[in-house]
Amino acid sequence: MKKFLLVMMLSLVIGVLAACGSNKADTVSIGFFPNLDHAAAIVGKEKGFFEEEMKETTVEYTSFPNGNDFIDALDNNAIQIGYVGPGPAINYFLAGGDIVVLGAAANGATLIVAREGSGIETLEDFAGKSFCTPGNGCTHNVQLEIMLQDMGLTTTRRGGVVDHQPRVNPANMMIMFESGEIDAAAAPEPWGTYLVEEFGAKVITEWNEVYLGETLASVVVVTTPKFLKENPETVDQFLKAHKRAVDYTYENTADTLVTINDLLFNLSQQRLPQSVLENAWKRMVVTTETHADALQAWATASYELNFIDKEPNLEGFVDTSKLDKIIADTK
Repeated sequence: MKKFLLVMMLSLVIGVLAACGSNKADTVSIGFFPNLDHAAAIVGKEKGFFEEEMKETTVEYTSFPNGNDFIDALDNNAIQIGYVGPGPAINYFLAGGDIVVLGAAANGATLIVAREGSGIETLEDFAGKSFCTPGNGCTHNVQLEIMLQDMGLTTTRRGGVVDHQPRVNPANMMIMFESGEIDAAAAPEPWGTYLVEEFGAKVITEWNEVYLGETLASVVVVTTPKFLKENPETVDQFLKAHKRAVDYTYENTADTLVTINDLLFNLSQQRLPQSVLENAWKRMVVTTETHADALQAWATASYELNFIDKEPNLEGFVDTSKLDKIIADTK
C-alpha cells in the first residue's frame, strides 16, 4: 500500500511547481525536473545558491515531467533559463527555436529496463514488445531506438514491430509496469533504479553501455540567445550558482541525496528508499563538462531515426564560454 501511495502521489505532483513564471525584468524562473541527474538544479534551489548569487533578482522555479513541456515554457518565456535533456533542446534548435547550451549538469542516468515476466532478456527480445519514454524523440528515446536499429529492429512509427509509447512520466511508468501495460522503459534516474528495486524490473542495458552513455550530457543548462544578450550578468550569476551546486554534490554526496529526497517528500509526502538513491547515483556523473561531439552524434542518430527531417548542423547551439571562464577563475 505504501508503495502504491508513493506512485500515485508522485504521479499527481510531478510538475506541481509549474505556473511560477514571470515576465518581470527583475524576475527569473528556472526550469528543472525532479530527477536525480538534475541534482545541480535541486541542490542550487534547496540550498539557496541561486538566490545568493542573484541577489537583486527574484528567483522562481518551475518543475517539469518531460522536455517537451520545458521547451514549450522556454518558447513562451514562462521560464528564462534551466535544466533539460539534450534531446528536446537539440530538436528545438534544429526546428529554428531560439536556444543555446551554456554547459552541462550531468552525464549518464539512462537505464533500459524490462518488466518482470515481459519475456525480454536482451535488446534482441524487443521484437513484438512495447516500451515507454518520457518524451517522443527525447534523449532516452533516441538512445534506445538507435541500439534497437543496430539489432535490426524498428518501432511501429517507422513500420517496425516494436511499440513505443511516448510522453509517459516516470510515476506512470511504475503504474504501467505493475499493471503489465508496458514491457520496458528507457528511464531517467532514479526512476530506472526504482523500477528495478521496487518492482522487480530487469536491467537490459546499464547506463554506461547505453548509446553515448558515458559522454552524452543527460542534462544541459540552456537559455535563449535573447535572454543571454540582454542579461549577461544574471546569466553569469546563475552559472556561478550552478558551479557551486555541482561542486557541492561531489563534496557532500550524502547530503545531496537527502536534499533530493526531501524535495520529493515536499512534493509527495513520500520518500524514495535510500538504496534506490544510492544505487541510482552510481549510474550517472554530475559534471559541468560538455561533450559537443556527443551532442552532434546524438543529433545524427535522431536524424537516422527520422525524428528530425534534415541532416543536423549544431553550429551555434553550444556556447560554454561563460561557464568555462567561471570554472577557470575558481581554479
